[in-house]
Amino acid sequence: MTMTKHRGALAANRLVSPFVALALAAATSALVACCAAPPPPPAAPPAAVAATPAAPPVPVPAAPIVPEAGAPKPAPVPVAAVSKAPFGTVDGHQVELYTLTNTNGVVMKVMTYGATVTSLVLPDRDGKRADVVLGFDDLDGYVKGKSYFGATVGRIANRIRDAKFALEKKTFKLAPNEKRDHLHGGVKGWDKVVWAAEATESPTGPAVTFRYVSKDGEEGYPGVVTASVTYTLTNTNQLRLAMRATTDKTTIVNMAHHTYWNLAGEGAGTILEHELRLYADKFTPGDPMIPTGKLKPVKGTPFDFTAPKPIGRDLKAAGGNPVGYDHNFVVDGAPATLRPVARLEDPRSGRVMTLEANQPGVQFYSGNFLDGKVKGKGGHAYEQYAALCLETQDFPNAINVPAWRDQVILRPGQTYSHDMVYTFTTE
Repeated sequence: MTMTKHRGALAANRLVSPFVALALAAATSALVACCAAPPPPPAAPPAAVAATPAAPPVPVPAAPIVPEAGAPKPAPVPVAAVSKAPFGTVDGHQVELYTLTNTNGVVMKVMTYGATVTSLVLPDRDGKRADVVLGFDDLDGYVKGKSYFGATVGRIANRIRDAKFALEKKTFKLAPNEKRDHLHGGVKGWDKVVWAAEATESPTGPAVTFRYVSKDGEEGYPGVVTASVTYTLTNTNQLRLAMRATTDKTTIVNMAHHTYWNLAGEGAGTILEHELRLYADKFTPGDPMIPTGKLKPVKGTPFDFTAPKPIGRDLKAAGGNPVGYDHNFVVDGAPATLRPVARLEDPRSGRVMTLEANQPGVQFYSGNFLDGKVKGKGGHAYEQYAALCLETQDFPNAINVPAWRDQVILRPGQTYSHDMVYTFTTE
């Protein structure tokens, strides 16, 4: 039954009794309540809306900086590196030239022939660069040369009187290659052989290690000696040398580094105006050049470099033939410790070189035997006093001086150790 049908019946019969009318009205109300749609449920309280973080702005790439037309390009930042290249042959052996570059753009070159430094380019106080070591442009100059430019010398550096020595009740005769005496290892010392090499790169800077095995009896010396020298060009503008040697039988060893320095630049005149300080209160006077075994204070003599002074100031008073310095100085301090040896400054360029080492002595040589006949790099004639050497070492002729002989004796199971540190700055 529908609601429409109930309402039509009431309209057709108006004579229905009041009781019937009331009953019909109640039924109609119930029917309406039954068929009507249920009321909607009460609205739920609105849920809280979570805050959504704002998206980060999308970065906009910066526009590339385009230099103005004609503007100079920025200089590339140097990267520490080591490389090698062929440099000729000697006795059928290939010679390699290694180039070491540190992060400051300092460049050093060193070759396998003689483990020899051939070039070291340094800036002056104004940033102008120059090569500060003497040498040659090609291998032939080093092979024919007799000045030991940049070389590693051994088995015994410096001189042995009368080219002989006694060791363990046996007398050994060596080559007398400087008149009657023996100099820098003989006719074919370690400066005249090809060394094996291995390059490395480390956090301190590029490095190269050279190795050589000297046979028993070579140049008259006893024992098989295995020697090495490592050059490290640090990123703090230091040149570090580590020389080592071992032997299979008792022998003598005294290695030295023989670079000729001119801080104004090779070929730029003499070193007579360079200011030198030596940390040495004593020296070993010679007869005429080879030490006699005595020590003498430098105070009051031309050999006093305990305070910086120009090399040329007292050079003539030092005497010699030719005139100049070629003397061993006793380095202050404990011989086996790394300690200051020398400070060298060129006032013109502002370049400064300091040297530390762990040896008892240093040979200061002022280039007396250079005479202009040797033509070096770029055809430069290396005149007298064109450079100097600072060779840290055991005392010359030590094996023939009872008080000194233990400096140079090397026995099986021992390791010869010689460290040098050059530091380069400007003022």
